[in-house]
Amino acid sequence: MRVLQADAIVLGPGKIALLEAVKEHGSISAAARNLGMSYRRAWLLMDELNRSLASPATVSEHGGQSGGGSLLTPVGEEIIRLYREIETQAYAACTSQIATLTKLVKR
Repeated sequence: MRVLQADAIVLGPGKIALLEAVKEHGSISAAARNLGMSYRRAWLLMDELNRSLASPATVSEHGGQSGGGSLLTPVGEEIIRLYREIETQAYAACTSQIATLTKLVKR
């Protein structure tokens, strides 16, 4: 599932995976490494997401003794929860169609 705003993808599977990785690893750079993407790409995706929301999904702390990091806000947590809930409900509602599509895929 993707949520569009004009021509931009505001939310989709990649940004959800990145949010989940930030939650798990505590920083955008560690999340990017875990997902096999560049820090710049991850930072741009988070910036794009945060700018498209009424309240940001992540907050970052710069430098300091612990080296900074990023955390999910309650909005970020809610986005993940809602997205995964929609996925689960959509899969349940479309099980037969998904099975039919899967049979069309070359093995």
